[in-house]
Amino acid sequence: MPFNNVFKALSDSTRRQILNMLQKGDLTAGDIADQFDMTKPSISHHLNILKQANLVQDIRKGQNIYYSLNTTVFQEVIGWLYDFLTPEETEISEGNNNNDSNDHSKPFKKEVKNNGKDN
Repeated sequence: MPFNNVFKALSDSTRRQILNMLQKGDLTAGDIADQFDMTKPSISHHLNILKQANLVQDIRKGQNIYYSLNTTVFQEVIGWLYDFLTPEETEISEGNNNNDSNDHSKPFKKEVKNNGKDN
């Protein structure tokens, strides 16, 4: 899955706020618009970008259209990011490290191989 639309959608603070609102439950465009000081067409634009990224889906219930989170895309993005960890980092992040330290304040260090070249 290409993530360009996902990262574009997540790059805007208004869209991130909308996602946070939808985390609490489904909302209509009007419910969402009431929380912002912007025009309804602007909110509609943001919702369309979120829909294009498949981060939200819309469901018609009677005369209203309700927006909800599509958590599958979030899971795919997390899985893609998780693949960047080495097996050792994966063990540490899952809490399976052999030392008793739970200090995760230090960033993971990824060993870079120079393929036999001296720097």
